[in-house]
Amino acid sequence: MQPSHKKPHNVRTTPNATTAENPGEAGPEAEQTQCCVVGGGPAGMMLGLLLARAGVEVTVLEKHRDFLRDFRGDTVHPSTLRLLDELGLGERFARLPAGRLEQMRIQVGGTTVVMADFRWLRGPHRHVAMVPQWDFLDLLAAAAAEEPTFDLRMCREVTGLRTDAGRVTGVRYLDADGAERELAAPLTVGCDGRGSVVRRAAGLRSVDFEVPMDVWQVRVAKADGATDGEVFGRFGGGQASVTMDRGDYYQTAYLIAKGSDEALRAQDISVFRARLAELFGWSEHQLESVRTWDDVKLLRTEMNRLRRWYGDGVLCIGDAAHVMSPVGGVGVNIAVQDAVAAARLLAEPLRRGQAPTSVLAKIQRRRSLPVAVAQRTQRGEHEMLLRPALDGTLDEHDLPLLLRLLRRFPFLRGLTGYIGGVGIRPERAPAFARRSPALTS
Repeated sequence: MQPSHKKPHNVRTTPNATTAENPGEAGPEAEQTQCCVVGGGPAGMMLGLLLARAGVEVTVLEKHRDFLRDFRGDTVHPSTLRLLDELGLGERFARLPAGRLEQMRIQVGGTTVVMADFRWLRGPHRHVAMVPQWDFLDLLAAAAAEEPTFDLRMCREVTGLRTDAGRVTGVRYLDADGAERELAAPLTVGCDGRGSVVRRAAGLRSVDFEVPMDVWQVRVAKADGATDGEVFGRFGGGQASVTMDRGDYYQTAYLIAKGSDEALRAQDISVFRARLAELFGWSEHQLESVRTWDDVKLLRTEMNRLRRWYGDGVLCIGDAAHVMSPVGGVGVNIAVQDAVAAARLLAEPLRRGQAPTSVLAKIQRRRSLPVAVAQRTQRGEHEMLLRPALDGTLDEHDLPLLLRLLRRFPFLRGLTGYIGGVGIRPERAPAFARRSPALTS
């Protein structure tokens, strides 16, 4: 159920895109830009905005006609909220429909544990904002469209990379009519998610980590008058689920053992409805929206990161460089931080039409530690909480040590709130991208 009033983003052709004069370099049909960004998700849109504010000609290619997608990361953490303020976009963001999460709670059997408390943070943003990702992306796209060197092209599906003597020189893509096109650029940045075409075509290899679960995503109607306004998890009896209050419905992630989707779907849908009712106390009326298995979407989870994020003329960031677990909802914010670091280091060389591999390597070095820490934290939560919950060994009377410490010492909840909400080495907006609210409202 997506908002029907939303319209596709306007597509405009960059005024300074030109046909290459040297067919040997770019081909007779190829246009040129200083940076080609593949994918209009959080990393791609933030990178496009920042580079455009630096005066770099940047073209973002997005394969969909709009940003409307179900079950995407919808949490905007304090580090990203601060960044939006620095970009002069805080007031615009505040006008978006949003929930406000100050604590992350779970319930194990009858025992409640506060996993993170953002109220311990310093500064004006001591919460996580729960905003539909399409609204967040629309905000970034609108701000970027104010820059003369920014070009967002929807319905453009990248199919491969252009190369010359081993160097990536741009992309091949299909336009809105299905015609084959080429775009030449000194740098191509893959921001196209876990199924990244750029990552695969560049031959970049990953280190893969085991995850114990896949996820069913489902929407459940709210009871009349319910005002939870938070994210909460329920664990017990071999089940694990996390749900988010989205106004008139609960956006619910129900965890299943890795690879068990097909066998579980052989059961009648009423079995799943009964499990949700048992976990959350939802009524039969609320669960009427879960009519058939078609209403239950599968997310096959994975976790990995590239050994090397870059090649000659190509870079991957966000999920294209490191696929995060859904635990903690940090993927969007890590991707945004990648984009900020990349823009700061790339702006000057790209203005000169250059993208040295030494700079691309520096981006990876800067972002590797925050990504590694976040993934290690997620893997720890998998083993401490999710795997025992799914195999039925998580006992509310014998909680893991960390959960016992979080219940006993409130300041530890502030520490976990900082790690999850701000993270290691948070990025600040570069000087060239900062704006006052009055200039961007």
